[in-house]
Amino acid sequence: MANSGVQLLGFTLAFIGFIGLIASTAMAEWKASSYAGDNIVTAQAIYEGLWMSCVSQSTGQIQCKVYDSLLQLPKEVQVTRALMITAILLSFISMLVAMLGMKCTTCLEGDPQQKQKVAMAGGILYIISGLCALVATSWYGNRIAADFYNPFTPTNSRYEFGKALFVGWGAAALSILGGSFLCCNCMGSGSGQARRYPKTSGTPGTDYV
Repeated sequence: MANSGVQLLGFTLAFIGFIGLIASTAMAEWKASSYAGDNIVTAQAIYEGLWMSCVSQSTGQIQCKVYDSLLQLPKEVQVTRALMITAILLSFISMLVAMLGMKCTTCLEGDPQQKQKVAMAGGILYIISGLCALVATSWYGNRIAADFYNPFTPTNSRYEFGKALFVGWGAAALSILGGSFLCCNCMGSGSGQARRYPKTSGTPGTDYV
């Protein structure tokens, strides 16, 4: 059977990644207005997320507005939304599947090999979930960097990476790492079981004529 300690570690890391995916998707600071170069006006800061944009005044007042139309949003926002939601759904399904296959649970206790396969399936889904989030956050960040270094972008319209991007990158890494622990642990345990051979019923030292 798989090592329950390694399984529990992988599940814990992936679960933290699941929480991070939700937090990153809901955060409004995917990109923040930049004050690099000649832009020295700091009376307000503009933040944009996947669902809304916010303006923070120097007095501490924050005003947020939900996007009016989905079809009018930039393509990177629409694709990032879809990938992050897909990552959250896959991560939730992975959590349920992995719980069924973990050694510390009683589900499928009568079939150890099937239980390991279920745990491995949960780990694979966790990895796919992390990859979806990694692609979404990396692509969104790449668009921010491309616009920032574009000489035709007005200085007042440049943005930098927001906190949600870093949370998303960390959550994606934890999901992939946790899923890898579940998969590697199951594969290593399965190969150890395959080398077990049944004992022969013959009595050693007996000669037959």
